[in-house]
Amino acid sequence: MEMEDREDLNSILPYLPLLLRSSTLFWPSQAVEILKLLAAGPHHSHLHSGDLLFRSITDLRRSLSLSADPLAFSAHQGYALFFDQLISREESKKWFEGIVPALANLLLRFPSLLESHYQNADNLINGVKTGLRLLNSQEAGLVVLSQELIAALLGCSLFCLFPITIRGDKHLPTINFDHLFASLHDSCDQKQQGKIKCIIHYFERICAQIPGGSVSFERNVLPLEHRPLCVSYPDANFWSGSLVPLCKFEVCSFGLIEDQSSGALEVDFANKYFGGGALHRGCVQEEIRFMINPELIAGMLFLPALADNESIEVVGTERFSNYTGYASSFRFSGDYVDKKEMNSLGRRKTRIVAIDALCCPEMRQYKIKYLLREINKAFCGFMDQSKYYQYDRQLLKNDCSGDEHDVVMKDPNYASTSDIGAEAASTSIETFEESVDPVPKTCQEKGHQSLKKRDDVGIATGNWGCGAFGGDPELKTIIQWLAASQGRRPFIAYYTFGLRALQNLDQVTEWILVHKWTVGDLWNMLVEYCMQVSKGETNDGFFTWLLPSLSSHDEGE
Repeated sequence: MEMEDREDLNSILPYLPLLLRSSTLFWPSQAVEILKLLAAGPHHSHLHSGDLLFRSITDLRRSLSLSADPLAFSAHQGYALFFDQLISREESKKWFEGIVPALANLLLRFPSLLESHYQNADNLINGVKTGLRLLNSQEAGLVVLSQELIAALLGCSLFCLFPITIRGDKHLPTINFDHLFASLHDSCDQKQQGKIKCIIHYFERICAQIPGGSVSFERNVLPLEHRPLCVSYPDANFWSGSLVPLCKFEVCSFGLIEDQSSGALEVDFANKYFGGGALHRGCVQEEIRFMINPELIAGMLFLPALADNESIEVVGTERFSNYTGYASSFRFSGDYVDKKEMNSLGRRKTRIVAIDALCCPEMRQYKIKYLLREINKAFCGFMDQSKYYQYDRQLLKNDCSGDEHDVVMKDPNYASTSDIGAEAASTSIETFEESVDPVPKTCQEKGHQSLKKRDDVGIATGNWGCGAFGGDPELKTIIQWLAASQGRRPFIAYYTFGLRALQNLDQVTEWILVHKWTVGDLWNMLVEYCMQVSKGETNDGFFTWLLPSLSSHDEGE
């Protein structure tokens, strides 16, 4: 297929700094001259300061006809401040003599890297489209990028080469680094300096050795209307009638989500704009993750804002930095060597899912409309589609005691989920890593237990939407447990980050599991509690409301 005819390339080309002609991607000639001069090193380019670096950025943007797209007001001062004052003379010399020339060479290769990407994108995974493109809202899809191509994209971000104004029309987040540096000048605080040090360290690492793996970005959608071959947006009856057992629950009083070693799907407490304030002043859970795993930033190029029925899953990002602190106390604390194994597609077995919680929900978070919004948002992110499909089909095919109607009555969720076909299952990221045995042909192998056991992927999460977003941590804990269980996840590992409100979480979850509650049982109790809160009939938290004995225990401490 000719490059001009590619729908994926045509969707993203207006947002890239490259030109396309005669099936060839290229930089404008003036941009090539500037990049070649930078690649030759400071003896030729005379670039040896942050001030001059920004002047080169301005020249590059002028060569791309981007002068009408103004950068953040203090960006020039921010680049000068960081490279000329905040890092040592030795670090500055290393940057301008080694890193800037290497990045310029990488950007010179960017057109050929992108062409190679498109040549391989159609046949990478069983015909599934994986080419770089806009993954528009309400369009489920997958993009797989090499780490080298991601490095080139982030090099463009550092040099602020992406068009800016048109991004707002598609509800796309910031992608250039001008606001990151401008915020450093405007506030000059330690956390912003730490964020930039993480990014600079990433460039030092990839310029020393380009990684050879790949990273996938997937937009997941729960359609608001019924469609064949996919799970639709569940209603209250779906949750109320669920007979699915609750999965195992592990309370982690210490540690961080990104340090878990079980291979679980790690939750990004996301903003609806992927990355949140990562390239601005933000420095909480999502933004920190984007700093220590900078390849996540590439997704900000092509992933518009999330709707209520959407999530984003990323597999394969490499971690490059250690850190200490959180928010204002965040600091870069040195190199991190990521030893995660790679799968057959060259992706590290690091799985991250971005789900955005309600912002400042106050009392509305207890209303059924918003309970459904939160649980369905988590369900969209947590659901293992391949397992969901296999579980329900298996249940139907192996039940020899009655007709299809009988099976549906035994599993009230079947009607909403049984139409997940092989096509939908084949586009789930996890199905590219481990396969499931086909449905058994005999009734002797009854039930979903006969499915081949994979490396089951659980959920690693914490106080989603409970910090700056102001959610009720007890409520959010239960919502995530319900979503993980309904999504056929084997366990949820919950990191409390020492939050006092969750000091009894272990007791509560253990009590519920001992009583063998289903998803429907726990959901119905949660709804009843929320109704009482809305009516002003209780001021207790959910845990104390459910188990009043906890109140007397707390008073005795």
